[in-house]
Amino acid sequence: MRAVIPYKKENAKSRLSPVLSQNEREEFVELMLRDVVSSLNSAGITEIDILTTSSEGVPEDLDVNLIVADPGLNTSINSYLQNVDEPTMIIMADLPLVRSSHIKKIVSYPEDIVIVPGKGGGTNILFIRQPKDFTVKYHGCSFISHYEITEDLGKSRRVFDSFLASIDIDEPHDIVELLLYGNGLSKEYAEKRFCAETGKGRVKISPLSKLSGFI
Repeated sequence: MRAVIPYKKENAKSRLSPVLSQNEREEFVELMLRDVVSSLNSAGITEIDILTTSSEGVPEDLDVNLIVADPGLNTSINSYLQNVDEPTMIIMADLPLVRSSHIKKIVSYPEDIVIVPGKGGGTNILFIRQPKDFTVKYHGCSFISHYEITEDLGKSRRVFDSFLASIDIDEPHDIVELLLYGNGLSKEYAEKRFCAETGKGRVKISPLSKLSGFI
């Protein structure tokens, strides 16, 4: 089996711009990618393809296959799937909380399709046993879309419900979960810039530079 990771580095994660500069965001997404690749490797998956529109943003030291594709997430992934003849995991690059234990469990299920939901109706991971039969439809409520596509194909399916696997780092408040539950390079990066601030409500992040004046 193999895994494919859609990846964009240039001006990535614009919704994190209130707390991270463009350069910081680009550094951050690279570290999240490294964490995802590390989890895949630890789960025994060594055939990893990086699907990107530019080879310049992919670290040269990663042991991965680089595939430069046309822009458009759905178009590039669907084109990729038509050329794959083995079970394939589509996993997003912004999932630093996914553990190797999650990946091992997902690929152990006998169903044709395993869907891992993300926050707000998204899809964070898809495991597809026969990739050429499947068409992805990301954006919007992609979890429902993939659920219905599986049903229309007459394929068996399983929903893998995991809090950690559901957390994609898109918004500033997502960094809280990384600080609390992460254990990789991206957590180390976040810890150098933020701390978790507790109060009467939910935990929030505070820039370390903001707190330095009170020390």
